[in-house]
Amino acid sequence: MAHALSSGTNGPVAGHGANQPDLDRPEIREARADLAACFRMAARHGLEEGICNHFSALVPGYDDLFLVNPYGYAFSEMTASKLLVCDLHGTVVAGKGQPEATAFFIHARIHARIPRARVAFHTHMPYATALSMTEGEPLIFAGQTALKFYGRTAVDRHYNGLALDTREGDRIADAVGEADIVFMKHHGVMVLGPTIAEVWDDLYYLERAAEVQTLALSTGRQVLPVEPAIAEAAYRQMRAGDPESARLHLAAIRRTLDREEPAYRD
Repeated sequence: MAHALSSGTNGPVAGHGANQPDLDRPEIREARADLAACFRMAARHGLEEGICNHFSALVPGYDDLFLVNPYGYAFSEMTASKLLVCDLHGTVVAGKGQPEATAFFIHARIHARIPRARVAFHTHMPYATALSMTEGEPLIFAGQTALKFYGRTAVDRHYNGLALDTREGDRIADAVGEADIVFMKHHGVMVLGPTIAEVWDDLYYLERAAEVQTLALSTGRQVLPVEPAIAEAAYRQMRAGDPESARLHLAAIRRTLDREEPAYRD
C-alpha cells in the first residue's frame, strides 16, 4: 500500500542544501529521540499500518526543514538516526533514503501552509479510521476522553486516492482550518500541534476515544452526547493542563523504552 517515489516524481531527491542543520545540537538530538520514541510506542499500541504511515516535526530552529521517517521501515524499527531531514521543496538534506511519496506531499504542504503545525502525525489507526468511513460527524462527544477534542476536529471530505502530488496536500491543508484533528474520509487521521509531546498525547487519546465510541455503538443502544455547555467546560479544563500532561506522558514512554527498547535513541 505504500508508494515509493519514482525517478519522475517531483518529490524528494538526495542532496545537501545550504540550510543543512547541525544535527549534533542538543535540541535537535532530543527532538529526534522524542520522535523515534513516538514511532516505537505507536507500534506497541497498533497505531501503524505496515510501512505506510508517517510522523513529521519541524527541525528545532528551522521553519523550512522537517524530520520524517524514511520509506521502507516499520514504526517498530525507527531510531533517532534513521529519521530524515527534508526541506519543503523536495530535497533530503540529511539521512539515508527518502520519505514515502505521500509522506512528502502531505507533510511538506501541511508544514508550509500551516505554520502552527510544527508537528504532524498521520496514521490509519483502526478505530479513528473506522469513524472516518461512516456517515455524519466522526466523533460523538459522549465520553470524557472525546471531550479533549471538543471543537478541535475537521473533516476532509474529498478523498481522491493516494496523495502523489502537491494538490492533495494542499487540499488537506485547506480542510484543516483552525482544527488540530483532521479526519480524512475513507483514509485515516492527521493530528497537528506545536510540540511532539502534545501531538503524541492527542494521537493516543484520539484512538482511545474512537475505540470507546465504537464499543458503545456496538451495543445497539443510543449513544448520548454530553450537554454542550458541560462539554465545553470539560474541554477547557483538559486543555488548560494539556501541555504539562503531554510532556509527562512522553517522558513516561521514554522511560519505558529506555528500560525495554533503548535502541530507539541510536
